[in-house]
Amino acid sequence: MIYLDNAATTRLDDEVLAAMLPYLKNEYGNSQSQHALGRAAAEALVCARDEMAARLGCDSGELYFVSGGTEAGNSALKGVCLARGKGHILVSAIEHPSVIQSAKDMGKLGFEVEFIMPDSRGVILPESVRRAIRDDTVFCAVMAANNETGVIQPVREIGEICKSRGVFYYADCVQAVCTQEIKADFCDGLGISAHKFYGPKGAGALYIKSGNGISPLISGGRQEKGLRGGTVNVAAVVGMAAAFKKICQNKAVYNQSVAQIRDYFVNRALTEIEGTHLNGGGEVLPTHANLSFDGCAGEILLVALDLNGVAVSTGSACSAGATEPSHVLTAMGLPVERVRSAVRFSFGRHNVIKEAEAAFEILKTAVNKIRGKCALPIGN
Repeated sequence: MIYLDNAATTRLDDEVLAAMLPYLKNEYGNSQSQHALGRAAAEALVCARDEMAARLGCDSGELYFVSGGTEAGNSALKGVCLARGKGHILVSAIEHPSVIQSAKDMGKLGFEVEFIMPDSRGVILPESVRRAIRDDTVFCAVMAANNETGVIQPVREIGEICKSRGVFYYADCVQAVCTQEIKADFCDGLGISAHKFYGPKGAGALYIKSGNGISPLISGGRQEKGLRGGTVNVAAVVGMAAAFKKICQNKAVYNQSVAQIRDYFVNRALTEIEGTHLNGGGEVLPTHANLSFDGCAGEILLVALDLNGVAVSTGSACSAGATEPSHVLTAMGLPVERVRSAVRFSFGRHNVIKEAEAAFEILKTAVNKIRGKCALPIGN
């Protein structure tokens, strides 16, 4: 299998697994327990929190462990809104489905929700945010980089605008953190998810700037300073911290390598497959390529590639199975035919150039077969 769906999830790093194993077998205590095993687990959480906070440039007390990006976004948006009681919410129209749905949930409770549209490149312009903020705006969400197109957003400028108006600014950094230098100083809250940077699934981190009181989303015990009840998955958190340390130390080399493979694949697709379009413009993550192919339904192309051993997606993994076209590409104003023919190729540190070469040849054959231009068989 040639795996080109790293935006959906990444393969667990061997060193990360090794760091997790002691807390899955021998050091299995509950971090809330007062005995030796419990204290060992608690100490592991302290070390993991300190390690990650230092790299994010925030205080350890501002970092909370959650299950991933979906919970982080839900917790930030709903937590801020419930603490404020009423007001106006701004959310970009290209946000992850979890943030968009969270905003709609708050709309049912009386909050006024407004969606900010991107330009044709898929960029949320700071001026659009500035114009949309009102005196009663309590929350704004614009992600650091889009999960479907990889388009990087001007989050520092947006953060400054929100700060000047006293609006809580949340940045979904789930896709960006693997390749971009992320520091928490530009926002009031951000979320990351371990399985996007070669860590375990089911582990994430939520930063909330000190002084921003938010209501807990998950009630229960006093874990995570009362913000998130439930026994902490110590092994997963340890793995997340180990994965985060590794990606932070190797970003320059990793980015150059993955960008070369991605660019090779994209350039061949654009020049050798007629009717190919690259979706998204401006600055894009080195891992992402969202391509549309005239005359090819994205879902059909995905199946054809899968049958020939290439794993891709047609959008966010959290939207898989949805019948509606991509809300991201639609918000960018692309024609519906181009939206429905889009496929996301996302590259990672385990990919090599030979895989890109083989994947392209399979892609070219599949596109021609779907268009009726090739008699070669698809699948076994």
